[in-house]
Amino acid sequence: MNLQSTAADEAFRNDIAAWMRAHLVGEYAAIRHRGGPGDEEADPALRKAWERELAKGGWTCVGWPREFGGRGLSIEQQVIFHEEYARAGGPGRMGHIGEGLIGPALIQYGSAAQKQEFLPGIVAGTTFWAQGYSEPGAGSDLANVQTRAERQADGSWKVTGQKIWTSLAHESEWIFVLARGEAGTKGNKGLVFLLLPLAQPGIEIRPIRQLGGGSEFNEVFFDGAVARAEHLVGAVGDGWKVAMGLLEAERGTSTLGQQMHFLHELELVIAAARATGQDRNPGIRQRIAQAWMGLRVQRYNALRMLSGESTTLRREALIGKYYWSNWHRDLGKLAMDILGPLGDVPSDDPAIRPLQQLFFFSRADTIYAGTNEIQLNLIAERGLGMPREARPAVG
Repeated sequence: MNLQSTAADEAFRNDIAAWMRAHLVGEYAAIRHRGGPGDEEADPALRKAWERELAKGGWTCVGWPREFGGRGLSIEQQVIFHEEYARAGGPGRMGHIGEGLIGPALIQYGSAAQKQEFLPGIVAGTTFWAQGYSEPGAGSDLANVQTRAERQADGSWKVTGQKIWTSLAHESEWIFVLARGEAGTKGNKGLVFLLLPLAQPGIEIRPIRQLGGGSEFNEVFFDGAVARAEHLVGAVGDGWKVAMGLLEAERGTSTLGQQMHFLHELELVIAAARATGQDRNPGIRQRIAQAWMGLRVQRYNALRMLSGESTTLRREALIGKYYWSNWHRDLGKLAMDILGPLGDVPSDDPAIRPLQQLFFFSRADTIYAGTNEIQLNLIAERGLGMPREARPAVG
């Protein structure tokens, strides 16, 4: 990634900012800065309409190759897009799982027919996806999935089992599922990667109520649900390869957009400090300064992570999730300490409620997508080359 901004880059940045100013208005003004983590239940119908608005402007799947409906933007241009989108208050993307996960996985591993069937709906903002990975006994240890897929005489697959923490499954049309397709296998062997429509017999979606009061994620139960033969991605036994490739598909360009969202939250925290007089508290002032410095560290590491000639993420990426999740949790604590008693009672005040959501949701940041302990193991083993932690033998 070239870290030097060019005139063309600045012109591109101005184009995005102008488009956002012209389109994130009218009915869409109500979802500015809405729909992010902890707020994903915010007006899903309007945010789906916003996806279609983005698609009309050519602002979905911006990093995908042109042959699959994307813009084919460079890493530098993708970073600029994500930054300006977040700076303008662009709402949380209802299509992010399709655009950032299953779409790139199908581009890499899917058949020609699968690409033709599924990619256009993601680009157009008309088809929404859920991710069927985690299970009650297979979260950080994803290879321990127990959901079963039994091949039928016609080549289809009958799926039985349970997935959990399935974000926005109740708002999605399709789900991709990692399941055990070969009886008697253990660990990452014998897995299959299947695409299933959610509106079918044998699938039940149950919301999980969260600490902040919402229920944006769910349990999904499969009782003989069917995936058609042509909706197996890769071959039998390729499930782990596809699943891991999917998780690596996100190259990190959106991290700078995430940091723009964090900056907006930090600005809300500072505004609360001024409103409550806590900006005169030396301890609070020091914590605000530390938060600001931490956000700058995140930015510099993200730029370092994306720089160089490598086409894959450098090992600097390994520290990213551990750093930002702890920083974000601490920001939530700071917000509540600034609000004091004002934060103790659920509020609809726009100066208070977002900070309460920040506090509640950031409690989970160091757990989902790999706990702190898992992240430290990854840093030690993959980044520093230290001996692997002892693990139970798989028979």
